[in-house]
Amino acid sequence: MPTTQTPVTSVTSHYAAQVTQDLEKNAAEQERISADITALQEQLDVLQNDQKVLRDVYKAVSGGSASVPTPPPSGSATPKRGPKSATASAPTAASAAADKATGKRKSTTPKNRPDKKSTGTAPGASTDKAPSQPTLVELVRSFLNRQTQPLSAAEVTADLAAKHPQRNIKATVVRTTLENLVAKTLVHRTKQGSSVFYTGADAKAAGERTQQDAATSTASAKKES
Repeated sequence: MPTTQTPVTSVTSHYAAQVTQDLEKNAAEQERISADITALQEQLDVLQNDQKVLRDVYKAVSGGSASVPTPPPSGSATPKRGPKSATASAPTAASAAADKATGKRKSTTPKNRPDKKSTGTAPGASTDKAPSQPTLVELVRSFLNRQTQPLSAAEVTADLAAKHPQRNIKATVVRTTLENLVAKTLVHRTKQGSSVFYTGADAKAAGERTQQDAATSTASAKKES
């Protein structure tokens, strides 16, 4: 009588499920890092724009005669200088006697140094600093806090993309930003079936206060009647 062989699939199913979870975690982590890179790139663009404006202002104030100072690179070490030679540093007797006889003094004022008291600006130069743009995190949070009902990530992306067409806002980056805000309890997430909706923490608190006030008013009206 032939024996029935039961295929052993429990181990295979276990590893398949584990690999699937690892792939999902990997994709979510990539989206989170992409969102962080996008936010940092926006901050870098703002700083570079500010640097350009500040250089133009410096040139205008100095009359264009002085070169723009360049800060040393971060972490650079200033090379140590060895002791100066006594022969090179000590003035010769002849030069000392000549200076004493003529009474000349060496000028310590560098050439082309801008006058500290001068506050004038060259004609046509703008001293207004370029306004900094809000980050994607600030845009998403501010938008949700103004809403009265939960919205999906696609709806948030569509609205922000319409209001800020120059920023090239992507749905994957918005979704990752929303999840990061949820982790910080700055945004609340609700699930209806297979759909996920998001609500700003401030908007949710305001809605709860409104419901509480309405319930209190109803209870007071019933008590008075």
